[in-house]
Formats: sequence, structure tokens, C-alpha cells
Amino acid sequence: MKAERVLVTGGCGFVGSHLCERLLDAGAAVVALDNFATSTPENAARLLDRPGFDLVQHDVTEPFPAVGSFDVVFHLASAASPPDYLRLPIETLRAGSAGTANALGLAERNRARFVLASTSEVYGDPAVHPQREDYWGHVNPVGPRSVYDEAKRYAEALTMAFRRERRVNTGIARIFNTYGPWMRTDDGRMVPTFIAEALADAPLTIAGTGEQTRSLCYVEDTVRGLLALASSDYPGPVNIGNADEVSVRDLAEEIRSLSGSRSAVRYVDGAIDDPRRRCPDISLARRELGWWPSVTRDDGLRRTIEWFAGRAAAPAEEPVR
Repeated sequence: MKAERVLVTGGCGFVGSHLCERLLDAGAAVVALDNFATSTPENAARLLDRPGFDLVQHDVTEPFPAVGSFDVVFHLASAASPPDYLRLPIETLRAGSAGTANALGLAERNRARFVLASTSEVYGDPAVHPQREDYWGHVNPVGPRSVYDEAKRYAEALTMAFRRERRVNTGIARIFNTYGPWMRTDDGRMVPTFIAEALADAPLTIAGTGEQTRSLCYVEDTVRGLLALASSDYPGPVNIGNADEVSVRDLAEEIRSLSGSRSAVRYVDGAIDDPRRRCPDISLARRELGWWPSVTRDDGLRRTIEWFAGRAAAPAEEPVR
């Protein structure tokens, strides 16, 4: 993409930090807005020395400080893993509501392209498989997961309202399970959890039967999808994910094998409202964005395991001040 100046809310999070790196590689000036509620100092540290990068520590739910003008605004700020949004339920809802309104307002003032990082969780526990963008979902609006699901559903509705009423140039990406280097070990999602357990030869913890499925997209591919959406005028929503579906049990076995681990497997109670199947139909992304994932699950898992293994022996970064 050719944007000269870009804002990324949640820019020091897992996906956000990878997005910032790719934007900087492309020659853009990048401002990351982050309050570090779930982001890590390590993600910021690898960006701070890059020419063209600025970090503003700020909560997106509060009025934005004077951060300049932008060609593109990416709104990624939100807790995204179940342990995080269950720990921060009201903050998660506010990031999807007030935070989205603030980011949209900035895009409107700048006549900038706005890209919302929504989620496959808007489909809930889907009754349609694979999930297409015209499926409206099956979400429990009062369950514990609803703080994330409904925050993103509201963010999508608000984004479309700004597009229709105020003619803001918006795009909505529904991101499916994404993994890769720079995830937190205590993230709580299955890939970093399984890898950390496997590298420690600790039991791999599967919630529920393990028969539930997920479709994993390597972070490099997810970022390419976000950039492709930003470079287009397509409004979305559009699925950004990998249609390579795998059961949680089989994924645990793959990670154990690739890690050379001696870990056993243990089962614990499943989470409330945990989706039974999750797999994107990405034909719309192929047609409208010319995008599809290119990193295989085997290759992506090998890269991620290698990073986690090296990270275990690396010295801790100094905290961001």
C-alpha cells in the first residue's frame, strides 16, 4: 500500500505490532496508539528504534490526543484472548464502542481509509459451515464471551453507520484464529499455550473434548489481508483467515510432534459457548482483494515453535516507560 502516514490502534499488540512492521517496511510513517492493557513492552521495544515509528500511550476509549493527520486508520485496539476479555469485560466493550467511535471520528476528520479489525467471533457458535460473510451468526448476547463478541458486532454496525451516514471510507475485516511469533506465552489461546506446555514437557491442556475445530492463519498472511483491504475501497465485511480446518486435539498432537515433546494430554472442562466448528469461506477475499493465505500450517507452526524456543532463553526486554 502507498499510504504515507498511518495510525494503528493497538499497535503494540500481537497482530498490531506485525502490521506496524510491514507498514514501516513499505516506507510509511506509523503512529501506534496503545495503553498496554494486553500488549507487551517487548512488542514496543522492537519497533521503537525503527525510523518513522512513533508510540503514543493512550486509551482509545478516551478522546484522542493531537496525533497528526493520516491516510489510513487501522483499529485493532481490543483484548482478544478469552482470559484477557474475561478479565477486562467492561474495558473490552468500551474499546469496541467508544474506541471505535473515536477511531472513526479521526478517520472522518482526515478523510482517511478506516479498517476495522473485527473477528470470526461475530459468527458465535455457527450454525452454517464454513462461515460466509452473509451469515448473521449465532451469538449468546448475555454469556461470558459476549463482551468480546458483541463489542465487535457493535463496532461493525457503527462502522457501517459512519460509512452510510457520513461517507467515511471504511473496510471491515473478520479475522479468524491467527498465530505466530510475538504472541504472549500467557496469552491463553491454544497455540501459545500448547507450545509453551510442549516445550516444558508439561501436559497439553485441552478444554472440552478436543473435537471442536479451528482454522489457523499465520500472522504474516493475516497482515497481508489487512493491507490488501486497506489498499482497496471494498467495504467488507470480508473474512481474513485460513480455510485449513483442524481439530483442537489434532493440533495438540501436531505441536507435540513438531516440538519433539514428551508431553501427555489432559482434558479439562470446556468453556461456556465455545464454538464447535470454525472455518472461513474466503472466496470473497480472493475475488475482491486478490488475497489468500500462503503459509501452510506445518510451516507456520515450525516457525512459531522455533521462535518460542529461542524466546525462552532470551533476556527480558526493558519495559516501555
